[in-house]
This record gives sequence, structure tokens and C-alpha cells, in this order.
Amino acid sequence: MGPRQVGKTTLVQQVIGASGLSNRYASADEPTLRSHQWIEQQWDAARLEALDAGRRGAVLVLDEVHKIPGWSESVKRLWDEDTQAHQSLRVILLGSAPLLMQPGITESLAGRFEVVRLPHWSLAEMRDAFGWSLDEYLFYGGYPGAAPLIHDPARWSRYVLDSLIETTIARDVLLLSRVDKPALLRRLFQLGCSYSGQILSFTKMVGQLQDAGNTVTLAHYLELLAAAGMLTGLQKYAGETVRQRGSSPKLQVLNNALMTSQSGLTLREARADPEYWGRVVESAVGAHLANAAAVGVCQLFYWRERNREVDFVTRAGRRLVAIEVKSGRSPTAQPGLGAFAESFKPQRSLLVGGDGIAIEEFLLRPVEHWVKG
Repeated sequence: MGPRQVGKTTLVQQVIGASGLSNRYASADEPTLRSHQWIEQQWDAARLEALDAGRRGAVLVLDEVHKIPGWSESVKRLWDEDTQAHQSLRVILLGSAPLLMQPGITESLAGRFEVVRLPHWSLAEMRDAFGWSLDEYLFYGGYPGAAPLIHDPARWSRYVLDSLIETTIARDVLLLSRVDKPALLRRLFQLGCSYSGQILSFTKMVGQLQDAGNTVTLAHYLELLAAAGMLTGLQKYAGETVRQRGSSPKLQVLNNALMTSQSGLTLREARADPEYWGRVVESAVGAHLANAAAVGVCQLFYWRERNREVDFVTRAGRRLVAIEVKSGRSPTAQPGLGAFAESFKPQRSLLVGGDGIAIEEFLLRPVEHWVKG
């Protein structure tokens, strides 16, 4: 599972190619939904591949399978048939997370699957694959498919807007979920990208969006955008789940490209604007943490009490870590690390940027190093 354009299909095709096993690949990523009969057709064809291959068996890859209504029941039935018949067929399902695991699916397929979660690409991965600098990663984010286009900023921006943002919203959100006000969801996404790294109450969002939608609708739409790997709303850490859920969210993009592609700025122009660049830096740190949280490394929050604030708070088991980002946005602001430490006794308090941990060092290391090590 993972967001669009993080390399799920490429990864699986490379692994299958290296394995030398017979295989069948099929994708349900079509503008219109397919039926469960399509799954049966692909499965039967893969069974024939497995029979021809003998003891080595074959691999069936079903891409974007979550777009087929009732897919889990069909997969369960076919898988159980193969188990009883001792059929040597391995099955890989690819889809957006956590849309793949809709209510009831984990129960119907219990004991039959293992989840491999793929987040957006990190600085280390983009550097290894494309030789990117820190500034390039901060501005262009972690979409490998868009990497060859960064030398033509206008083309890069259109690619992200058309091939990534619009396709994800239209095919992964609107097509699979009930959205009564699609225009409101789109405007919420644009607002969230503009305010990434900032705390904004749902009441203020309603005023900004100038729509008849209520706060419950906005909270639901934000959950859908988070499920598609685009935008999330971090909750306030209070040590009590009820208070966390009742707080104003801190908006956070999960890939900086979603934020910068809509800015109308080039990398040079963004770098020359200290206020905007500070937001870019903080959003990149937040995305690094949020992507780790999305794959289960930790839980991620923020904290604020009156005028004291901690940018990010992680919780991994009983281990609590407070993280403050010094990006140059608010040089007069007083960090809240001391106040937070007094109230909640975290195991570690980190300053990222300034005279603390270098931004580059923080982004190059996996989040586990900072929150669990």
C-alpha cells in the first residue's frame, strides 16, 4: 500500500523480473470501476501460468485492486480454493493506503495477508536515485516520476498538478468515497497546502472557504485526503485521546511538491523569500515525520498552550519525543520545549535547524533513529 507515484508498480515488476518466476500483471486503474468477474478472469489465467510452471509456480499481481467493489470477498474465495487445491500461486495486491484496507476487509481476509507500506520518497532516496541537493528536495519533494522535469519548472508544476494531484483526487478519492461537495474538498486541499505547517481551526477553515459546509464535513474530507497520502491534520498532544480529537488540526502536506507546485514560485524565488522558505523547511520536516507515522513507526502530534508551542511530538510505545524546528520564520518566538518537558516529561527533546541538528542530517536519517534510538 502507498500513495500514487511512489513506485509500487515499478518495485513489484523489478522484483518479479529478478525472481525469474512466471507471472501475470493486471491493473484495475481505469476511469470506470470493474466488477469482481475481472478478478476471477485474471486469477484463472494466472492459475494456468502456475500449472505450466510446475513446482515453481507463478505470481499474480493485481494493481489498484481496491477500486473493484467487493474485491476482498472474491480474493478470499479464490485464495481459499487455491489453498485447498495446493495451487502454487503467489498473489500481490497493490493499492492506495489505507483505502485498500476498507472496513470489513481486514476481517474477511484475516490470516491471509501481510501488509507492506510504501511512503513518499525520502531525501536519502531522492539523492541516491537522482543526485538531488537538500534545497532541491525541500522544494520539489519526493515524487520520483517528476524528478526528470525539475529543470523546466513550469512543466514540473503542470505534471504535479495534472498527473498527481488531479488524478489522485478524481480517481482515488472521489471515485471511491462518498463526497457530496467535491468542489469543497478540492478547495480544502488547496487551503491545506497553503497553510501547511500551521494550526488552523475548522471554524476558520469554513470562513476561509466561504462554503456552506460544516466542520464535521471538513474533518471527514481531511481524513480522505490523508488516506490518499496527500494532506493530513495533526492533532494536539494532550495525553488524553478525547482532547486530542477535539483540537484544531495542524495542517501538513505529506509531500512538499503538493505545496510548492501551487505556489507559482521557482526554487530560486522561494529560496529568496525567508518567510516562505521557512514554511517549506518546516513542512519537509513534518512530512518526513508524518510519512513515518503513516507506516506505523510512531504517532505524530503537535502541542500548543497559550503562546508556547512545540512543532511536533512523536509517541512510539511509551517513548515520547518533542521536536522543535528552527527555520528562521519567527526569530522572536520562544520555543515551548521547556514547558512541554515540564508537563509531559518526554524521553528526548530535539531542536532541528539553527544551532541544533542540521536539517539535512535530520532528513537523511530514518525517523526511527530520532524517536526510538
